[in-house]
Amino acid sequence: MNHWLVKSEPFVYSWEDFEKAGRSVWDGVRNYQARNNLKAMQKGDWVFFYHSNEGLAIVGIARVDREAYPDPTTDDPRWVVVELVPIEKLKRPVTLQEIKSDNRLQEIALIRQSRLSVMPIKREEFDLILSFSNDENT
Repeated sequence: MNHWLVKSEPFVYSWEDFEKAGRSVWDGVRNYQARNNLKAMQKGDWVFFYHSNEGLAIVGIARVDREAYPDPTTDDPRWVVVELVPIEKLKRPVTLQEIKSDNRLQEIALIRQSRLSVMPIKREEFDLILSFSNDENT
């Protein structure tokens, strides 16, 4: 199983919108590296949902429910989508500042490739971030 992070601006599509919908087609990706990451996603992979631009925090966990297929929002065959389902809202958001301040996360794509909208997350990074959310003292 792989782990990922997807970004969404909360004023465009928030975690709350995602939960209300119950599933989402992750479309509109027009960056080749992000597209390649979508293509690499497998059904059952875990995905962090990150609020970008506003909030700057990981707020929930989703699961890949359908693997890559052609993006229905364009006639260009180069672009793909996946389908995600929300699993749970984090007990508390984990901010970008928290992530940046932890030496164990200095190689995470969220810091190193901050503009990328779909990125892989190592299992150890995923577990560590999840532990931050569960730690009420942080």
